[in-house]
Amino acid sequence: MTDYVQLAREIKQIGKALGFADIRITDVDLSQHEAEYHAWIAAGFHGEMDYMQSHGSKRYRPDELVPGTVRVITARMDYLPRDAQAHWRELEKSHAPDVAVISVYARGRDYHKILRQRLQNLAEKIAEHIGPFGYRAFTDSAPVMEVALAEKAGLGWRGKHTLLLNREAGSMFFLGEVFVDIPLPIDVAIESHCGQCSACLDVCPTQAIVAPYQVDARRCISYLTIELQTSIPLQLRALIGNRIYGCDDCQLFCPWNKFAQNSELPDFDVRHGLDQSKMLSLFAWTEAQFLRNLEGSAIRRIGYERWLRNLAVGLGNAAVTMKADSSIVAALQARLAYPSEMVREHVIWALEQHGALP
Repeated sequence: MTDYVQLAREIKQIGKALGFADIRITDVDLSQHEAEYHAWIAAGFHGEMDYMQSHGSKRYRPDELVPGTVRVITARMDYLPRDAQAHWRELEKSHAPDVAVISVYARGRDYHKILRQRLQNLAEKIAEHIGPFGYRAFTDSAPVMEVALAEKAGLGWRGKHTLLLNREAGSMFFLGEVFVDIPLPIDVAIESHCGQCSACLDVCPTQAIVAPYQVDARRCISYLTIELQTSIPLQLRALIGNRIYGCDDCQLFCPWNKFAQNSELPDFDVRHGLDQSKMLSLFAWTEAQFLRNLEGSAIRRIGYERWLRNLAVGLGNAAVTMKADSSIVAALQARLAYPSEMVREHVIWALEQHGALP
């Protein structure tokens, strides 16, 4: 008979060897999250993310998503680049207005492929110990309540910004899961350590965190620059600043991220200078350059059209300190004839900010 207690210990050891910072195990009961999930959907906070409601109860019932599942192995992988300095948060807060701000997690290789392969390797190692078993690995790629499962497993607690927080690692990490049909012993959840802190709510540029533990995605800059496929609402454009892919503000100002851990993997090192690239330089990329330079990057999935849309907004917002800058105006004017109506709309808006419409 399988010694499941010993197997759980070995799974955690294997996970560490595969580059995961922590591995925990939980059961599949997420019933306490059903009501809040439906309320969030009913409020329309998911915006255009129709996939958030298209899988019915499978999102909060893992055993319906993968029949036979009795346990979920949850994994944490830190993504702060290996060479990130101890004062990285201060550096991130001080980007010049002409720099394209890209979320830290997206500056290296696409995490989906990295985590999925290592989770697959973890499952294969388990099979070497016990023989064939039922499993399926996920990384932000299916209707899985990742934070709820990780919190239940004791990987951390849900912060008021809705991200998972860990006392030893802040929130700068990815989550992944392996659904299994093995009755492993489960780990214990930990208590919240946010206390009376409201830093994330206070600093959110668009006030997307409408209440503790509740985000209106329609106002979130990460949603607006990544998930939204149509025009960015006029009233929110100026609030985006020079953030062209995602937003880390709620994490940068969270006190717990002074404990964020550097990744052990080279995969999350910054590529193509995406931590200090000028918006004008990125705006000048052709579609072929966009596809080539961002090959293997999570950014590539938004496509060239939305890339230009986001950069146009950033260049428009540069007018706050660089109004009517000749280089910016010339670059925007060169895009006035771009085939995409959405791109042209945002370029015109940006030129308006500079008082430079032809």
